[in-house]
Amino acid sequence: MHCSRWFGSTLPVLAAVVLLVGCAPAAPAPTIVPTAAPAAPKPTTAPAAAASPAASPAASPAASPAASAVAKPAASPSAVAAASVVPSPSAVAGAAPAAAASLKGVCPDTIVFQTNWWPEPDHGLMYQLVGPNGTMDTNKNTYSGPLSTTGVNVEIRAGGPAIGFQLVTAQMYQDDSILLGMLGTDEQIGSSDKQPTTAVLAWYEKNPQIFFWGNPDWNFTSVADIGNNGATVLAFSGAPYLDVMEGKGLLNKSQVDTSYTGDPARFVASDGNIVSQGFVTAEPYIYEHEVNGWMKPVKFLLLDKEVPIYQDTLAIRADKLESNRACLQRLIPLLQRAAVEYVKNPGAVNQVLVDYTAKIKGGTQISTAGAADAVQKMTSLGVVSNGADGVYGSYDTARVQALITDYSPVFASQGKTPKANLQPSDIFTNEFLDKSIKL
Repeated sequence: MHCSRWFGSTLPVLAAVVLLVGCAPAAPAPTIVPTAAPAAPKPTTAPAAAASPAASPAASPAASPAASAVAKPAASPSAVAAASVVPSPSAVAGAAPAAAASLKGVCPDTIVFQTNWWPEPDHGLMYQLVGPNGTMDTNKNTYSGPLSTTGVNVEIRAGGPAIGFQLVTAQMYQDDSILLGMLGTDEQIGSSDKQPTTAVLAWYEKNPQIFFWGNPDWNFTSVADIGNNGATVLAFSGAPYLDVMEGKGLLNKSQVDTSYTGDPARFVASDGNIVSQGFVTAEPYIYEHEVNGWMKPVKFLLLDKEVPIYQDTLAIRADKLESNRACLQRLIPLLQRAAVEYVKNPGAVNQVLVDYTAKIKGGTQISTAGAADAVQKMTSLGVVSNGADGVYGSYDTARVQALITDYSPVFASQGKTPKANLQPSDIFTNEFLDKSIKL
């Protein structure tokens, strides 16, 4: 598969460097060879700055100066010519979604979703909308097809390296064809002044971000336990959640090492006596089954309580909400049902992801077993679950207010001041949810 796969809203500075250098360990660490070709990791949280709507993608702070010269963002998928289009070989793996009411004339003829990384199970609800009979375009990095019998089509666009490490929010503001983008509450808060978005569906109820370690004698049950132990915490640079944890006294700044690039070499070299950031849908399986030199279980702490961000949430540009209200009223319940269907029976869509990532240019290869493990963890750990009100996909006002309180000062201190008097109602709405849909 790959040495590490990161999820969440956006991409720290080092991610662009990793795309260039791969996962080769830095001396004097031993050589660690994953069982499949390594790929750039997907970061977990939003960096402190993002491009303005007028800024070019190459100027996005998501890319490092060293990488910007060679890792230029791809053009909008709709603008790329000479596409290599192939039907999904998984077309016989399962049935298309059930018949649905017409969206013709209510929604765009093609509903475009912008994801935050290469195709992966964390995008499963969108792929479920299309089903296994869609078309893979390995030049545009898209998967598309009819949305059941609604009369409209769906196009799912890869993100991260596929769009030059552009922030999803910035991409949405540069490309008007995108209806919904996949981001996180932290990115929404940081972008709320210049590029506001409104979240309309909480695909993940719990943040699947983790800290993981290999020392069998460590039994951390909270981030405070890690702080008290003094263990080194290896993490990407520029992640606001680290500042929040340090500000609350959960971690000591001296124990946080932000030189992480996603390479497993240092973890293996330390014999697991280090705490690393990751995602529960990726690292535990990857380290146990795919990282040569380790190939055994790791322990992990789910950070849903200390970092209660809504990750991989679906959001629309705030200035497009009113004009698309009728569409969202019909579309969001379809997405709710697709999410429930996917986690209950992921086989057909997972096969699409396995086939697609085997063909995509520069993407991260997904294994059948790895995809199945990701969904199993989503459900068993409650990452995909009903909201506090019992409705699948809902947001909690108090939780979002707490995030605004915690993250606004961090962004402000780094020169990215959120909207003045930012309110939870600026960040999300539950109005389009079908309250009868539950897991």
